[in-house]
Amino acid sequence: MAKGKFPGMPGNMNNMLKQAQKMQQDMMRAQQELEEKTVEASVGGGAVTVQFTGKKELTQIKIDPDVLSDEVEMLEDLILAAVNEGIRKVDELAEAHMGKITGGMNLPGMF
Repeated sequence: MAKGKFPGMPGNMNNMLKQAQKMQQDMMRAQQELEEKTVEASVGGGAVTVQFTGKKELTQIKIDPDVLSDEVEMLEDLILAAVNEGIRKVDELAEAHMGKITGGMNLPGMF
């Protein structure tokens, strides 16, 4: 058997390792870029707006003063909806950002 080759595996093992290392470096760089991004989600026609970092850290909540005269339960529902929408947007951003590197490979738990 030739050095660095395995039966049934195309290509050179060294090349595969180099590609894996490059992908890992690219993913680390993309993760850092993602952490610097922010997303904003708004619900109730702008009644509640939240902002998240790419690390899913809630950094800002804005509440339209007109909503404060409404029922507390409604405001709580709006805040929950805005936070959940913000998290969904961060997930979409991460999937799109990291998908460029992984080429659509399904790598659960990576981001």
